[in-house]
Order: sequence, then C-alpha cells, then structure tokens
Amino acid sequence: MLAEPKLKILADLIGQLNKEELIWVNGYLSGLVAEPITQTSVAINAAAAKKLTIAYGTETGNSKKLATDFASKAKKKGIQTKLVSLDQYKLTELPKEEYFVTVISTQGDGEPPVAAQKFYDHIHNNGFKLQQLKYGVLALGDTAYPMFCKTGEDVDKQLQYLGGERIAGLQKCDLDYENTAQQWFDTVLQQLHTTEKTTIAIKTPVEEKKPAGKLYYDGVVQSNINLAATGSSKNIYHIELVADGVGFFSGDSIGIVPGNDVLLVDRLLQLVSIDGNKTISWKNETASIRELLISKINISYLLEKSVKYYATISGYEIPAFKTDLLSLVKQYPLSRPELFEQIIEGLTQIVPRIYNISSSPAAHNGEVHITVLRDVFKKDEQEQTGLCTQFLENKKEGDTVRFFIQGNKKFRLPAQDKDIIMIGPGTGIAPFRSFVAERDAVAASGKNWLFFSEDQFTTDFLYQTEWQSWFETDVLTRVTLAFQNGISDAPTLADKLIEQGAELFAWLEAGASLYLCGEKEPAGKAIEQALIKVFQTQTGDEAAANAYFEKLKKENRYVKDLY
Repeated sequence: MLAEPKLKILADLIGQLNKEELIWVNGYLSGLVAEPITQTSVAINAAAAKKLTIAYGTETGNSKKLATDFASKAKKKGIQTKLVSLDQYKLTELPKEEYFVTVISTQGDGEPPVAAQKFYDHIHNNGFKLQQLKYGVLALGDTAYPMFCKTGEDVDKQLQYLGGERIAGLQKCDLDYENTAQQWFDTVLQQLHTTEKTTIAIKTPVEEKKPAGKLYYDGVVQSNINLAATGSSKNIYHIELVADGVGFFSGDSIGIVPGNDVLLVDRLLQLVSIDGNKTISWKNETASIRELLISKINISYLLEKSVKYYATISGYEIPAFKTDLLSLVKQYPLSRPELFEQIIEGLTQIVPRIYNISSSPAAHNGEVHITVLRDVFKKDEQEQTGLCTQFLENKKEGDTVRFFIQGNKKFRLPAQDKDIIMIGPGTGIAPFRSFVAERDAVAASGKNWLFFSEDQFTTDFLYQTEWQSWFETDVLTRVTLAFQNGISDAPTLADKLIEQGAELFAWLEAGASLYLCGEKEPAGKAIEQALIKVFQTQTGDEAAANAYFEKLKKENRYVKDLY
C-alpha cells in the first residue's frame, strides 16, 4: 500500500492520461515487477470509466444523423459509446445503463416514430425503476405543428418518473436544429467529464492457466432471433446467452451440448415398449432412460460401430451404414424390450458443436453471443435439420443451454494500434463482430477493414445496422461486400480481394494482421487462392508470393478459423 503523499502523486498523474497511455503504463509496470499484472485499481478521471449509450428514433433520418455525429464526438473524447436505433435497442438493458442519451422525433399528432414505438410503450407501461440511470433527451420537431416535440417531452418526463437523473435538460429543436443540438450535446459531454474521482479496474488481456477439463455453464437464453429477413433462403439465428462467472476473449469459441428432440425420444420409447422413467447407469451417469436419451446419448447420427453393435444385440444382419436409432428400430425391430437397455450401452455420447463467439467481453457485459446457420441436408430424399441447429432454433427466452468456452489463443486481436483485415463469408462474420465491438469499446486506434459475402443484400446482410453504425462513427474504416443477388456470375469475395489487392497489400506492408473465418469449402479455399494471386501480383512472382504468405503465417499476422 502506498503512503498518502505517493498515492496522491500517482492519482494526479493518472488523471492526466488517456486510455492508451494508461494501458502503456500498466504494461510498463508489469515489466518492472517481472510478472503479469492482470488488474490494477487506480483513481482516474470519471469520464474514462463512463459508458454512454446514444439511442435514436427517427422517421426522416435526422435523429440518426445527429446521434451518429454525437457518437463520433463522444468516442473522440475517449468515452466508451454505443450507438443504436431504438427499434434495435434491447429494452432489458435500460435498467443497467449508466449514461443514456436519446435523440427522438415527433410524428403526426404527437406520436413517436414507428421505430421508437416499442421503446415508448415499454417505459410507459412497465413498473420498473431506473435508479442508476443518468439521461438526456434531445427532441426534434416542427413548430408548425401543435404537438411540437411531444414525444421527446413524454420520454423525458417518464425517464425522470422512473427514477432517472437528467445530465442535461430536455432540449427541443425546430427544423434548423444543427447548432442547438451540438451545443446541447457539448453540455452532455461536459457533464461526463466532471473532475470527480472514481476507482476502476484497468485490465490487460492475460491468458490465465485454466484448470484441467472443461468448465461447463448453464446459459440462460436472453434472445433468439432470425437475422435473415423475410424472403431469404436461409435461417441464421443470433442467440444470446448469459451465465454466472463466464469469461472469454474475442476470438474464442463456444461448445454447445445439444439435446435430442423430446417428441423423437418419446416415439422411440413407445416403439420399443420400454418404461422411460426407469433409472439406469450409463458411462458414469445415473438417470432415467428418457433423460439420458434426451440430454446425453447420441441417437440422431449413429456411428457405423454403433450400428454393428445393434446388429450383434438384435441378431439381424445389418449392413454398416450411418443412420438414426429410430429408423434402425423401425427397420430392425427388437424381439423384446429389455434388449433396448443393452443397445443403449453401445451408443455414444452427444458430441458438442463448436461456434465462434460473436460478442465482445468489453462491449456486451459478459454475454455470449453466437451466430448459427440452420444446417439443412437431404436424407432418404427427405429434408433433415442438423441436431444442434434444430436444438438451438427451438430455444426461447429463459430456456437454458449447456456450454463450455473453447479458447483459441492464435485467433486473437493484435495490439490496439495495429490494423486488421477481416475476411468473413457468411457466418464467418461472427468473430469479426466480436473484434470490432471490442475495438470500439476500448477505443483502439488501429484501422479495421471488413470483407463480407452472402447471397442477397436485402435479406442476408448479417448485423447490417451495427456495421453501418461502426462505419459512420469511424470505427470500421473500410467495408468490401460481395452479394450474389441471384446473378450467377456476380463477383465473389475472392474476386473482390483481387480487385482490392493493391490496397490490401499496402495494409499488410504497414503491419496489418489478416484474419479469415468461414466454411473451408468452397469459400475458404477460393479466398486463400485469391490471396496468393494478390501477393503474386504485388511481389512479382509465384515463389515470392508463397514466401510472403508463409512469412505472414510465421509472424501470426495471417490467422484462419475454417470449418
């Protein structure tokens, strides 16, 4: 513990430093003591610890433009800022907010914009309290209408009624709103930069040694929405899980332990005429047969060895092939019910399915988000759905999902001042949402370039509003997109890489790191071939191109996660 005079000197120094300087000092001190410092508590200017959400509700786009300008200005001041449309805002987050600013317009006879209606109704019709909320409302309107800025007035009063504290008074703006709005937001920023001291924890990402074996969590589903719009040929789910004590890094993955369909299990039990409530032991597990079949035993995709074992027990001559247990029992029925218990002994455990985490530890309050494409395939001329995607798409808010975190030390963000290039076709975009959200939250100075491809721009642009927000607030530096839109010879993502080859190579020469995530075939292979072409064009020959590619890999500046 430092003596009071030294503590005052340290606090005065730290109060003058920005976030990047604080991180440097933390690393410097770590080096001096020759061991990693994972957390240091210090007194700093309160603004550095504050998180600001700017939410807008608009019909014409004016509120969005102002909110975007405000977010850019706040980020330049070093304030961790989230920009979101009120129709995309998670209403459950409102009681957790620290600082909340809304820019909202009024329509017709004092009505909120359509995009803000859900938020407006929520704060007026629910009896919750906002004890920690500090807020400000900027209302846009037109004095030619009698209900001038009525929606903004209603929201301001209701947030105060629910317990919120104003950080700036309600500001009503007419059609010439720019100067008035900017002056009002400057007042908000002044309030955020008060000189009061607060104690926060500065954390540096240190990989800690984890205990042997997997640590399982029972995550509660917070949200499960289909990202693909109406008319898409796909179902792509954004699922949010919350679990006590879960920790991860951007770039890590999650292992989901799926369960079998309850109706399928009950049909199977009925078919073999066995009591599903009977308790048995199976691979060090003691539970009812029904419970084991639902949550532990693989009955959907039997291995060939399991089929052979079934043949031995049942007495049938069965060719070795992959099938499901229900189909096998139908085709080769058991002569007596008790044989089914022997069959169970030869079955394997359900294998976890791995998904890239699409949330950021710094930006999403410890929530674990995943982006899941519904796996559809044909079996016996009938359409089938993958076990885990069927399991996940049926999960509703409040349901639980068992999972573990699978670390990926190679797939990590570089230093905050380094540039990154992210190539993510389809759901390969998932970890890059985590990357950019993380860099936004910690105010990283490195540039960020996203390459993304999907089928249709109008239905399959995953996390479109978030990417647009990051681009408009200069967090995302460049975006390169490739959508087929039903055109067979439309440029692919590989084509776009070659087209942007000179600029891509310039980024790499300046020290950027390159990341690729997505399906191995055909997209991943085509993208790596395109990168070789880019390097060959820029270096002059094939041997030099291959050497350059290997150099990036050796320096850990080219990292891929293909599946």
